[in-house]
Amino acid sequence: MNTPARSQARSTARLAAVQALYQQQMEGTPTIKLLDEFHQHRLGKVIDEDEFAAAEVEFFDDVVRGVDARRDEIDALLLAKLANGWTIARLDKTMLQVLRSGTYELLARNDVPAAAAINEYVDVAKAFFDDREAKFVNGILDAVAKEVRI
Repeated sequence: MNTPARSQARSTARLAAVQALYQQQMEGTPTIKLLDEFHQHRLGKVIDEDEFAAAEVEFFDDVVRGVDARRDEIDALLLAKLANGWTIARLDKTMLQVLRSGTYELLARNDVPAAAAINEYVDVAKAFFDDREAKFVNGILDAVAKEVRI
């Protein structure tokens, strides 16, 4: 059953996963250490008077581990959807993590409807970018979904 609280916890988990994967890319943090840091210090915690919303920890862990484990497969799917001349390295680093996370979810989380996953990552993109980039996320993930979801 998908309750509003569970839905919010998953949305928070998605945003946190993108942040964790960004941190991993920038700092090279091993996945196990990264997960522990987020469990201990970020998810559902209060930091400098800012309360971090509760996240569905298992879902967060699955997205972070899944993107890490399937990065080459995910990047190949994404590269095939980019315009000619574009490369994975040319993408903004945060944008790349949004797209990787969304692609992982479309590949591996058949319990989440494709439209729901796409909409969630469009919302995550809006936390970092303008509407133009959010539409880009929508287009890329929609193209991925048409390939990996039958």
